[in-house]
Amino acid sequence: MDRRPDITLVTGVSGFVGSAVARILSARGHNVRGMVRATSTRDNLAGFPGTLVEGDARDFAAVTRAMQGVRYLFHVAADYRIWAPDPEDIVRNNLSSTRIVMDAARDAGVERIVYTSSVATLRPDPDGPADETRPATPEQAVGAYKRSKVVAERLVEAMVAEGLPAVIVNPSTPIGPRDVRPTPTGRIIVEAANGRMPAFIDSGLNLVHVDDVAAGHVAALERGRIGERYILGGQDVALGTMLAEIANRVGRKPPTIRLPRGPLFPFAAANEAIARMTGRDPFLTVDSLRMAAHHMFFSSAKAQTELGYTARPWPGAVQDAIDWFRASGAIR
Repeated sequence: MDRRPDITLVTGVSGFVGSAVARILSARGHNVRGMVRATSTRDNLAGFPGTLVEGDARDFAAVTRAMQGVRYLFHVAADYRIWAPDPEDIVRNNLSSTRIVMDAARDAGVERIVYTSSVATLRPDPDGPADETRPATPEQAVGAYKRSKVVAERLVEAMVAEGLPAVIVNPSTPIGPRDVRPTPTGRIIVEAANGRMPAFIDSGLNLVHVDDVAAGHVAALERGRIGERYILGGQDVALGTMLAEIANRVGRKPPTIRLPRGPLFPFAAANEAIARMTGRDPFLTVDSLRMAAHHMFFSSAKAQTELGYTARPWPGAVQDAIDWFRASGAIR
């Protein structure tokens, strides 16, 4: 792919994945423009390798201005909340922002788009790692966040059928440095490293370094097929194994108590009730317990074959996350 001095726009550039995407794009010679909300934290934007424009992805006028002169678009911005006082707010935010950004990109004649979806749009496979052939319907998605990503991805697919030049990427569970919020998984790392997770439930997830996910985004731009989705994952890991790894790396005793999900539902509901009163996100939610019924294991074989995608071993990603959280003061 040739390198003209055109602009590559990244939405959600202050976020965990967006900031990583912007960094690797700049390193590979792109003229990067980052779109960031006025209210977003700027922690990840120190020394930003490009120009910044303020705007909300739900504001068509602001997005249209940001799209001027843009050749390539990475739409990474999303409302990444597992829980909200009004869950449908998450669905509205992710659907409306995706529609607005895709409409503006089409109107601006953007040459190629990489849309950041999620493995949340795929159905787990009880017989092993799931792949891209298992798309979920909104009714099959557990919780508002997953449902929001499903409806947004289906919207992009419908627009691709009408000529939108978009490639879809589905990151699994990114971890690593610059998780400023932090993400739900980053929060688990912090809590476990601080010795506040003495027990766990039988669940599993697919862990991947955030910088590998970012590299996968660029590979999708360069080699992805329009209209295809690509899982950008790492390795499947049982939750207990992940917690033991964290404990070992910070010199704590690994948790050994495995709890059944059923008795935890009243506790999760109480957590949510407290969150509504305090405004602080609950650590355990009803939807997270429902999700934990499945091992969220995924295969990146398609991305490996078609994009040349690779991911480093997951323990190194855990260590990078621990190092960053410790430097930021989140881990004692």
